Amino acid sequence: MKRYYVTTSIPYVNADPHIGFTLELLYGDVLARYARLQGAEVIFSTGTDEHGGKIAEKAASLQLHPKAYTDQVSQRFADLKTLLNISNNRFIRTTDRSHEQRAQIIWQKLKRDIYKGSYKGWYCTGDEAFFTDSEVKANNGVCPAHKQPYERVEEDNYFFKLSSYTDEVIKAIESNAYRIIPASRRNEILSLLKGGLDDISISRPKDKISWGISVPGDNTQVMYVWFEALMNYITVLGYPEHNDFTHYWPADVHVIGKDILRFHAAIWPAMLLSLDIPLPKALFVHSFITVEGQKISKSIGNVVHPREVVQKYGVDGYRYFFLRHIPPYEDGDFSWQRLNAAYNNELANELGNAVQRTVAMVDRYLGGDIREAKPAEHDSADYEQAFANCRFDRAFDAVWEQVRGLNQYIDEEKPWVIAQDGDEEHLKEVLMYQVGSLITIARLLAPLLPDTAEKIQAIFTGPKVKVSREVLFPKQEESHSQTIVK
Repeated sequence: MKRYYVTTSIPYVNADPHIGFTLELLYGDVLARYARLQGAEVIFSTGTDEHGGKIAEKAASLQLHPKAYTDQVSQRFADLKTLLNISNNRFIRTTDRSHEQRAQIIWQKLKRDIYKGSYKGWYCTGDEAFFTDSEVKANNGVCPAHKQPYERVEEDNYFFKLSSYTDEVIKAIESNAYRIIPASRRNEILSLLKGGLDDISISRPKDKISWGISVPGDNTQVMYVWFEALMNYITVLGYPEHNDFTHYWPADVHVIGKDILRFHAAIWPAMLLSLDIPLPKALFVHSFITVEGQKISKSIGNVVHPREVVQKYGVDGYRYFFLRHIPPYEDGDFSWQRLNAAYNNELANELGNAVQRTVAMVDRYLGGDIREAKPAEHDSADYEQAFANCRFDRAFDAVWEQVRGLNQYIDEEKPWVIAQDGDEEHLKEVLMYQVGSLITIARLLAPLLPDTAEKIQAIFTGPKVKVSREVLFPKQEESHSQTIVK
């Protein structure tokens, strides 16, 4: 049986989840569900990144031990599984003992490409990253993301020979052995790689950052947080000895945000090459969400919690908007007005109405009998291509072409007129086509809107249509409320 492995990145737990990260969960979930429908055995992994100075600072500000703090926030990310109907079957925390042990094993296996050296440069705790003189100068000495001056650092660290793998990584990406989706991100990282890569610092002194995984054989150093976090994709499979690693690696798709492209398209493949492990098959790099044209920010006060959206529009209302109306290849904007319009005009008026009209007419004119209904035949090439390219908005376009086509068919055929004319055979033919179209639409919606697909399938499964007072998508009044995550 075919095996399929998809991951999201693991978010840093210095803040509660908001709608931005849920894009990755939705994308990973859709890919996992689609693979299962193709008959694959699937591992879908997500989790949380929990080490580093930023976490230690945040915990200290709350007068908590870092582990107690990460326990709290990690659980809030884990709870998104239920809230958004996410089908992941793995959730890894970098504070899991198994991850910490395996990270140390990986370090040892990388040792031929690790050396100790002295580092001088600029550091931002908020980014958990070093910056060059030119970057610091361009920002007038202040990190634009965190509004804090860069810290001048001089320390002894361990370095990874990233420069040794530049040519191999370029070859893998150019040959599509490691496919970068979309092409714009592929071009972006190739431009960076062809400029040459320097060796990178991969540890920090423990007296500077104590909350991390100790470097094997050197208790004065801890692994750099982002370096050991990348290892989660194989530690969650039980690398190096577990059967899951043997059966599921290489990953079919890593789903990440555009801000961590360099880590996943330059550093991670170099680490895998050093370990003599095959590279992942694909890296899907999604863009960001703004809220009414502005970057999501607690200081602005525009942070929207997923729970607020779900409470008003339901799980599939949430999934529909973010999968269809936030383009995966470029930044997209969320607003309550846009969400409300999409829900009412497309889900309620178009899909919901097609289901309700068909149920009512089949019940009225055929006594509910749907035994002769068969799935409608439609060309699914565009739909399948959309999944291959992680264009979930276009997958919805393909489905909605059928939804709108069905509504147009009903309006043109006018089954109520056929019933008045007494042409029973034609009436049955029209209504069975409507039912068959909805069965096909439900099948196509299964990886995208699983609850809705299940409800439609339940309505049209059996000798008789299931008549219910429940409306698939009740109309909603426009909402302008926002919840600030604290």
